[in-house]
Amino acid sequence: MVHKGTVRLETERLILRRFTVADAEAMFKNWASDPEVTKYLSWEPHVNIEETREILRTWVNSYDFKNYYSWGIEIKDSETLIGSIAVVEGRENIRLVHIGYCIGKPWWHQGYVSEALAELIRFFFEEVGVNRIESCHEPANTHSGDVMKKCGMQYEGLHRQSIYKPDGQFPDACYYAILAEDYRKR
Repeated sequence: MVHKGTVRLETERLILRRFTVADAEAMFKNWASDPEVTKYLSWEPHVNIEETREILRTWVNSYDFKNYYSWGIEIKDSETLIGSIAVVEGRENIRLVHIGYCIGKPWWHQGYVSEALAELIRFFFEEVGVNRIESCHEPANTHSGDVMKKCGMQYEGLHRQSIYKPDGQFPDACYYAILAEDYRKR
C-alpha cells in the first residue's frame, strides 16, 4: 500500500476532511452525545464537550502518521459537520482496511454515508492500493448493511460476539467486504 494519510476528498455533496479541535462543539452536538446515534457503536455517548475535545486532540495528533485515516463528513453547501468515517483497523500484510462510520440523526436516510463510503472505496483502491475493504454492523442495525450493499460490498457472514461494547456486552457482527477485483469489475 502507498499510504497517503487523511487527505481532503470531495463528492457531489460532501467534503471529507481532517478534524480540528475546533470541531468539538459540532461533533458533540451533532452526533457524539446522542445515545440513538451511538446505540450500535463500540463507544458510549460523550457526557460533555471536554470528552469530545480530548478525542479530537488524539485524532489530530495522529494525522502525522501516513497510515492514519479519519475524516469528518461535512455538507458542502452548508459547511455543516455531520459525522465521521475512518479506518478503524488496518492489516498491511493483506492490504486490508476496515472502515467505520457514524452520522448524526438529522442526516440519516439521505444518502450521505453511502456517498462518503463510496468515495473512500474509490480512494483506497485507486490511490492507496488496498486489496480488501471491509466493514460490519450489529444485526439489528440493518440500515448500515444497506449502506454497505449500496456501495458494492458483499455480505460475508455473521461473526458471533465479535464487537466490544463498553457495557461488557459482545454483540454479533454482520461482515461485508469488497475486493479490488470486485471494484475493477464494477
